[in-house]
Amino acid sequence: MSDNLLQRSVTTATARNLANTTKTAPKMQSITPRWLLSLLPWVQVDGGTYRVNRTKVELPPAQRIGVDFTAGVASFYPESLRNVPLFSRLPESIIARMHDKFHVEEVSLGNKLIGEGEDGNKFFVLAQGQVEVLSKGVHGSDLRLALLSEGEFFGESDLVSDRPSEVTIRTITPCVLLTLSRKDLDAALDEAPMYREEFQRAVVEHQELQSTVNRYGERNIDLVSGFAENVEIPETFVDYSDKPREYSLSAVQTVVRVHTRVSDLYNGPFDQLQEQMRLTIEGIKERQEWEIINNKKFGLIHSVDPTMRISTRYGAPTPDDLDDLLGLVWKKPAFFLAHPKAIAAFARECTWRGVPPPTVDLFGVPVITWRGVPLVPCDKLEMKNRYSGNQSFGTTSILLMRTGDADQGVVGLHQAGIPGEIMPSLSARLMGLDSLGVASYLLTLYFSCAVQTEDALGVLENVEVGYYHDYEHRGAHGFLDGSGI
Repeated sequence: MSDNLLQRSVTTATARNLANTTKTAPKMQSITPRWLLSLLPWVQVDGGTYRVNRTKVELPPAQRIGVDFTAGVASFYPESLRNVPLFSRLPESIIARMHDKFHVEEVSLGNKLIGEGEDGNKFFVLAQGQVEVLSKGVHGSDLRLALLSEGEFFGESDLVSDRPSEVTIRTITPCVLLTLSRKDLDAALDEAPMYREEFQRAVVEHQELQSTVNRYGERNIDLVSGFAENVEIPETFVDYSDKPREYSLSAVQTVVRVHTRVSDLYNGPFDQLQEQMRLTIEGIKERQEWEIINNKKFGLIHSVDPTMRISTRYGAPTPDDLDDLLGLVWKKPAFFLAHPKAIAAFARECTWRGVPPPTVDLFGVPVITWRGVPLVPCDKLEMKNRYSGNQSFGTTSILLMRTGDADQGVVGLHQAGIPGEIMPSLSARLMGLDSLGVASYLLTLYFSCAVQTEDALGVLENVEVGYYHDYEHRGAHGFLDGSGI
């Protein structure tokens, strides 16, 4: 063996046995900043239940009709027709007969369903796809009034009125529609003599009620103003909802188990029990943020009123889309909440238009803003993707909210001061030791979330995050000519 291959020193592998290894605390990739939990104002709920008292809504707003696709055929439950305010007071017998007269129609892209100035005689329920609502402006050009998507409806007033339509409605994607014509409605009402009379009575009651409420469906407050003398002052009162919504605190729980031998002998340099608790609490807080967004009972996504839901125009989230969302939640908007991929998609649209959004410092981190409102990233806003193997692309939603009890906004709910509390509304309790010497600790977090008024929360739906622009005039190396980027 040559001399240069002979061992001339102790090796690093054996020397490490005499060295103190520098260690880190255990790391967990699933930990996120959880800015939503920090930005929400938290309300103390001493009794475990939070009641939102509201003024009485005399005329409930329109709700989306849930459409089911079974074996490829679109359908809905008869009771869903009551989500249409015009039909909300109809007897069950008429509702059932109207439901039986609906037909399924498939319409291609770019077809006009209703024309402005034309007589409409059909009611439409969107089962799949999107349509745009247009109207001629004072300058003669078509102006887009609304964009309707799955579950929304239009044309119900055409069934009870002979006035020409005031809008044009056109498909902007291939659509599946459930339709009821005036001819089919007449056939349903002619099945019994009393049906037509009951139908007309319900329509008249709805129209009379419409004249006594404001645009939120609340009863008008009778007032008088002006300089005229000898005018009788009207009498009025504000009625309250007799069934206010109540939120009970939800719980996230788990049991952490640590062998006493581990916690007795292996506590240096890190306390084993403390690290087990810390990482489990991180997981609990991550689940808390997910529940606040996605829980079907109180989650923000499911708490958005139908009147506060809009869809993107072209899929990718554009400045126009976020402006429309700000037009809905215009009373002191606090922040947008969006998936990081959705924020990146919005930034690409801003770059494409040459309007890079400014940034603001939030908890020591630069966050982009739009119209001065920060876009807060949160990966708990879920992606919808036909390819289940890739959850990084697809469609998602962007939320915009007003927060705080004083502004009738969104608030978090908890109960601080519970027994065994180690954080506000989070307790840890020793459950005991088993015969193997394993100690069990019960961790419980109580929380919920409440939207105090419908206009405090809006959502932009069908946000496509996978669209990229193909810039023209590239240089030889693939860069934009003259820009260097």
